[in-house]
Amino acid sequence: MKVLVAGATGGLGRSLVPQLLAAGHEVTGMTRSESGAAGVRSFGADAVLADGLDAAAVRAAVESVRPEVVVHQMTALKGGIDFKHFDDSFATTNQLRTVGTDNLLAAAKAAGVRRFVVQSYAGWNMQHGGSAAKTEADPLDPDPVPAQRQTMAAIKYVESAAVNTEGIEGVALRYANFYGPTADLGKGGSMVELIQKRRLPIIGDGTGVWSFIHYDDAAAATVKAVESDVTGVFQIADDDPAQAAVWLPELAKILGAKAPRRIPAWLGRLAVGDVGVAAFTEIRGVDNSLAKRTFEWQPGYASWRDGFRQGL
Repeated sequence: MKVLVAGATGGLGRSLVPQLLAAGHEVTGMTRSESGAAGVRSFGADAVLADGLDAAAVRAAVESVRPEVVVHQMTALKGGIDFKHFDDSFATTNQLRTVGTDNLLAAAKAAGVRRFVVQSYAGWNMQHGGSAAKTEADPLDPDPVPAQRQTMAAIKYVESAAVNTEGIEGVALRYANFYGPTADLGKGGSMVELIQKRRLPIIGDGTGVWSFIHYDDAAAATVKAVESDVTGVFQIADDDPAQAAVWLPELAKILGAKAPRRIPAWLGRLAVGDVGVAAFTEIRGVDNSLAKRTFEWQPGYASWRDGFRQGL
């Protein structure tokens, strides 16, 4: 199939484009810069230039390719996340999830695209409390903290736009927390450096549950979604949701760093606000059963324990 990957030079795109090519697809990567285009071509794919927020440029790019499937992987996250000002850190990404999605969808419909696959997220945005791993049938957090409301709205928008656009087979993939090369949880990444410097403590009781997925495993699931004809929302994570009090000390050990400090929630709130405290005490992981069953997919790293040792 002819596949256009928007955001082909991001962390996931760098795994996805080669895997699509290996599966026999004709791939074009959409990127904003000539240097990005050169990177896409180095994988063996074609490249087109367009800023996802420029509707005319996006329309011209999609029209020039006329793909059967468009994959929306556009984000703009570099340099870590400011938990106290969470929405500010995601401001451009939120635009890409709203305006960028509208631009791609309009161009896709005009070019006769059959299938539209978008990047979403599963983690802090799931309803807090209750079971450790939430399914797609569980609600998203109905009352996110003020610092995350714009980002939550953008996540809801990209999912709804993808699966509810008439004439398009829409799929939203809720990826868990990424790790691997170029990620914050990767060699030289901001979170890895904090752990190595013992500057990422466990806040409160550390019972907030996290789910993870390696870029390569997320890409493999995305290839399956591209090739499928099913529609809807699917969660892409490994099989091992873990409390912060479990995964953080284990990662420190893997990195050869000292065990993380522990601080009370009130002190954590001063440093990283309500968002950071919730990440360590309230959030829930995600269940991947629906994606595994639907796409006949299994993550190569079934647990972050192996993935952190081998795939950072």
